[in-house]
Amino acid sequence: MACPKPARLRRSLLKFYDSERRDLPWRQTSDPYAILVSEIMLQQTQVATVIPRWHAFLEEFPTVDALADVPEEKVCEAWAGLGYYRRARNLHKAARQIVEEHEGQFPEEFGAILDLAGVGRYTAGAVASIAFGQEVPVVDGNVIRVLARFFSVARTKDDAGLHKAAWRLMEDLVQGERPGDFNQAMMELGATVCTPANPACGRCPIKDGCSASRANSPLQFPMPKVRKKREELFVAFGIVRTDAGYAFVQRPLDGLWAGLWEPLSAAAKTQKAAYSELSEAYGFQTESTLYAEVRHKLTHREVIAHVYFVDDLPKRLSAVHWTAQPRALGLSKLAVKVLDVVEQPQQRQLMFEK
Repeated sequence: MACPKPARLRRSLLKFYDSERRDLPWRQTSDPYAILVSEIMLQQTQVATVIPRWHAFLEEFPTVDALADVPEEKVCEAWAGLGYYRRARNLHKAARQIVEEHEGQFPEEFGAILDLAGVGRYTAGAVASIAFGQEVPVVDGNVIRVLARFFSVARTKDDAGLHKAAWRLMEDLVQGERPGDFNQAMMELGATVCTPANPACGRCPIKDGCSASRANSPLQFPMPKVRKKREELFVAFGIVRTDAGYAFVQRPLDGLWAGLWEPLSAAAKTQKAAYSELSEAYGFQTESTLYAEVRHKLTHREVIAHVYFVDDLPKRLSAVHWTAQPRALGLSKLAVKVLDVVEQPQQRQLMFEK
């Protein structure tokens, strides 16, 4: 792809950005740490969800030093509900890297930013261009969609060749004044005008040069990727409740729902195996009766959880945390759904969706 009259395209996009951009809080700061937090949160999470969580996270951890100074479990709890907890763990590692390797000063060099835990080319480019004014590109799904339509590239949106071409073109286009604003203008165009389902071509500042718009065929580009069927993950939850409250355990710091709390549980490839593993892990003495089924969709999996009330106290409860207020803990969305059916009997047997 070679862009005709790139200077004109840059001017059009910057003018669009100045007049049409959304008033997002992370656009009101040049603090690289705050920008990094926003970029990490925005991965796989919608803007409307991120805005209040970004404010809350920075209120709790206002600086790199503040984030680096707390245990990893505390960061995962603050991240509860955003999903993809590896992002939180890597953000915590990145903060400690900055403290240990850069004396607490956020690195300005693109390569040094790229070396931070959990930071890829896109995130490093966003921080370097927005916070430090460096002429480095960003390419996300919005940018790829804009370019695929502008040039009528008949490839799927996950095609490696399309991605490489987009990066090469953006490396040229970002050269010039206000590189951070230009990067954001491209993403803003894709997010608000050149949208996946209902592109508003009449409002597009670069529609005159867009081949898909001229052919009235924007929805053909990029081609949709073939969706794979979600794998099923079966989980068994054992609800143990005494005068001391509920028995909860903290999940490992690796894997699904890292560092979050939930009732006693086990997962397996079948529901029978999940219950067997739960019973074995905690020493159930008698068979428990199924109380409810809860379903929860993840990006690549569908979780089918069976909830059991444990009538006799299990033998192996030395590592559990007893709480009368489980919702005060950092819980996964699935654990919240399980609590809902336990505490609100009218919701029993409901089939929950994400």
